[in-house]
Amino acid sequence: MPHSVRLPPRVEQQLAEYCASHKLSKSKAIKQALERMLEASAGQPSPYELGREFFEQHRGTRAKENVALNSKRLLREHFRGRAK
Repeated sequence: MPHSVRLPPRVEQQLAEYCASHKLSKSKAIKQALERMLEASAGQPSPYELGREFFEQHRGTRAKENVALNSKRLLREHFRGRAK
């Protein structure tokens, strides 16, 4: 399946130089780079898997207060020494 990718001029120039020196087409070089990248990341855990133990500690618990709605007040209290 064909895909179109816009490359910055610097990357386009580096790709052209790489392809010329290695006698590859741009398509072949890009395919090889993608295959290497995907193979390298295949065995790595996802960000969720890395933090699962921490996320599960807080599953089902609710925040005592909505920090987003009360951020100014909470910061003011914190810096004035009345933090909970």
